[in-house]
Amino acid sequence: MRTFYQIMGKYFVRYKRYIFGTLGMNILAALFNVFSFTVLLPILQILFKINTDTYEFIPWGTGGWNSFLDVAKNNGYYYSQQLIESYGPATTLLLLGLILAGLTLLKTLTYFGGSATLAPLRTGIVRDIRNDIYRKIVSLPLSFFSEERKGDIMTRITADVNEVDASITSSLDMVIKNPIFILVYLTTLFCISWQLTLFTLLVVPMLAFGIGRIGKKLRSKSLFMQAKLSDSVSQIEETLGGLRIIKAFIAEEKMINRFEKVTAEYRDIANRVAIRHSAAHPVSEFLGTVMIVLVLWFGGWLIFNGSNTIDANLFIYYLVILYTILQPMKDLSKAGYAIQKGLASMERINNILSAENTIREVDNPQIIENLNDSIEIKGVSFSYNEGKEILHDINLTIKKGQTIALVGQSGSGKSTLVDLIPRYHDIAEGSITIDGKDIRNLSIRSLRGLIGNVNQEAILFNDTIRNNIAFGKDGATQDEIEAAARIANAHDFIMATEEGYETNVGDRGCRLSGGQRQRISIARAILKNPPILILDEATSALDTESERLVQNALERLMSTRTTIAIAHRLSTIKHADEICVLHEGQIVERGTHEELISKGGYYKRLHDMQQL
Repeated sequence: MRTFYQIMGKYFVRYKRYIFGTLGMNILAALFNVFSFTVLLPILQILFKINTDTYEFIPWGTGGWNSFLDVAKNNGYYYSQQLIESYGPATTLLLLGLILAGLTLLKTLTYFGGSATLAPLRTGIVRDIRNDIYRKIVSLPLSFFSEERKGDIMTRITADVNEVDASITSSLDMVIKNPIFILVYLTTLFCISWQLTLFTLLVVPMLAFGIGRIGKKLRSKSLFMQAKLSDSVSQIEETLGGLRIIKAFIAEEKMINRFEKVTAEYRDIANRVAIRHSAAHPVSEFLGTVMIVLVLWFGGWLIFNGSNTIDANLFIYYLVILYTILQPMKDLSKAGYAIQKGLASMERINNILSAENTIREVDNPQIIENLNDSIEIKGVSFSYNEGKEILHDINLTIKKGQTIALVGQSGSGKSTLVDLIPRYHDIAEGSITIDGKDIRNLSIRSLRGLIGNVNQEAILFNDTIRNNIAFGKDGATQDEIEAAARIANAHDFIMATEEGYETNVGDRGCRLSGGQRQRISIARAILKNPPILILDEATSALDTESERLVQNALERLMSTRTTIAIAHRLSTIKHADEICVLHEGQIVERGTHEELISKGGYYKRLHDMQQL
């Protein structure tokens, strides 16, 4: 349970008023329950004439607190005898029955109040966990997701959170309520007979041992089960993304067999978890009955031997309370199973929530609002997770208004270099400055606010064209959106769609062609109006006609901005102010298009190959 409170404690603190509310309600419910059972004593006396003694009234407070229970017991019998003498046994029985019904009504109302007060806590925790995971996913650096499968992350935010809801938050009622009931009932049992209660407590460890043996491996089994579920979700995600390739290579049966193997493994472990979980109730039921039998024997032995610690009337009341305490103990054991099962999912969720964000801001970061002079990259080296060096000793100065192009073979470090400027990754050596200010000392929000991106893959969201263009600027007007679309050569095709700017683009823009998606992403960058523009092979995946339209839009966008362009098609960067050729993480050549051609080096070979 310590792990449970360590992981869930921060969520409980947010809803402490609900916890205190349900604690108060459940304390009242337990007390009303105990008081309602005390009414059984005079009822048994009337029905079976167990007690024929005559009682005299003892003033309240006689003997102090030590004698309070004896005085209360005596006066209870006295009042019941007075009622019998005044109204007869039948009427007295009816009156006591009404008192029992009234106390039961109060008990059920407070019991309901405790559960109702807990509802906002349950639903709020589930909401907060989902929000925290999503907030963490958005804030984590890109390097985190290169090591994690999307399907596994999706499972954690869906299936694992659902498991936490089903197993942990649904058990909160039992975890909060049952210890209160057990404590109140146990205190009552001690007040009735401490000798009999001590004997009972010697039997309880047997019950706890039996339950512990069953639940010992439940958490580890559940953790393995959720991992197998992640595998199946990951395979579904891969299948949906690669369906065209699967069909092209006639690999349907291969993928089906692969998926069925994972689901079979998931079913096997789920069976074992379900069987172990189902054993909780019968085992606790049997052990509880054994405990009642042992207590019945010991209590009978005390009465038969003339012990004055308990009489037959109180022993019946004792057995009623003892039998009542069994249900909270069973519920608490069930909650323990459920929590162990849910903790496996909570640990998987916590692996994301506790993941370290390596991109940190300094205390009191500087705010930058514009590019006034230059971007300087000095002696920059970089590697992923201390592996092979991707960039080595990069030195580059980009003056305001210049267009700098990066070319080279795949894997030469072009995309990695431009990803360092907005701090998607942090450099290992060297520095990157904007107007002389180290980007590590700048506010990340203001730094990225200076930069607009147009990537090779136009990433659109399942929303309207209007909202996709306005994604980077809150409160953009329709006139501003249309002006950006016109500059991006997108307005005409947008107006040709069924609903114009309110047309939904579908999942990742699937309802649009590649050129249309790219022009919308350019319009999004134009509307943001950033002083620095990063183009990452923005036209490499387009046909000739689409490339011409997109290139025209890019030239309009680049004309008034500082631009860093990654290009495989050298024809698109002929007019760049400087072209840097990267090879194996180093800049091996630099200059204008004409200068590099005249050198006859690496760039010339690339150019000739494309011309051929």
